[in-house]
Amino acid sequence: MSNFLKASIGRKLLVGLSGLFLFSFILVHLTVNLFLLAGQESYNIATHFMTTNPVIQTIEPILAIGFILHIGISVWLTFWNQRARPEKFLKVDQSKSSTWPSRNMFVLGGLIFIFLVIHISNFWYKINFTEIGYIEHGGEMVKDAYTMVATSFSNWWYVVIYVAGAVFLGFHLNHGFQSAFQTIGVSNEIWRKRWTVLGNFLSVLIAAGFSIIALYFLLKTL
Repeated sequence: MSNFLKASIGRKLLVGLSGLFLFSFILVHLTVNLFLLAGQESYNIATHFMTTNPVIQTIEPILAIGFILHIGISVWLTFWNQRARPEKFLKVDQSKSSTWPSRNMFVLGGLIFIFLVIHISNFWYKINFTEIGYIEHGGEMVKDAYTMVATSFSNWWYVVIYVAGAVFLGFHLNHGFQSAFQTIGVSNEIWRKRWTVLGNFLSVLIAAGFSIIALYFLLKTL
């Protein structure tokens, strides 16, 4: 196992697998967030389910490990790739042979990490560890997460940060999705095109979905 982790292909495989795992979580997260557009009751019910369901609670630490693995190994790979290069080398213009996201995955990852810290402190932490108010549903008191989200998105500056984070995430996922399948060996000339099309669609869907939610609440306050 140690030899596997020391090998570049082993580390890349872990980055790819953890990335696909996080990609699936993001799709689920977006699905839950879209309940915001259905109204206060629908979103509060969805949030209550996600924060009290034992299966979800079991997955949360696994998700945290996935994030740590993905970020940690990505930084490790980038560091060693930089060290492996000679101090002086011929710079080649790769703009025509590669996409902008593929050349800036580390930068995009860093921006997403900053956004993630802001996002967790403003939503996940408040929902799970602070008193945000309750609302009755079916004879049961559930946390009023909807009002908390609506209040946050009434601030234009936070909406700007949130939309920017969603766009950065979309770019990161756009390359990461197809790259992950190539790393794990599920890609050839035919399937590479299919993964590219699917990755483009899902990355735009995710970036647009999160952005629309934030803009929806901001426009309601105007």
